[in-house]
Amino acid sequence: MPIQVRIPAPLRKLTNEQELVPATGANIGEVLTNLNTAYPGLFERICDESGNVRRFVNIFVNDEDIRFLEEKATPLKEGDEISIVPAIAGG
Repeated sequence: MPIQVRIPAPLRKLTNEQELVPATGANIGEVLTNLNTAYPGLFERICDESGNVRRFVNIFVNDEDIRFLEEKATPLKEGDEISIVPAIAGG
C-alpha cells in the first residue's frame, strides 16, 4: 500500500479537491518535494522560504507529530499515512 497524504480542505484546490493523495519518498522532506511536483504550489503553502515546515502547519505520520520525531527527516514506509493539519487560531 503506498504512502497516503491527507490534504486539509483549504489546500484541496491544489489537489483537484482530492482529500487523500498517494505520495512517494523515503522521508517527509522527499514526500513534500514530490508532492509539489505533482501539485505545484503545495510546498510553499506548507514550508517557508528556507524549506522548513511553517510554524502554523502541523504534519503527522500515523498520528505522531513530526516535531517530536525527526521533523522533515522522519523516515517513512509503505502504508504510512501523513496528515497535514493547519493550526487553527482561536480568540
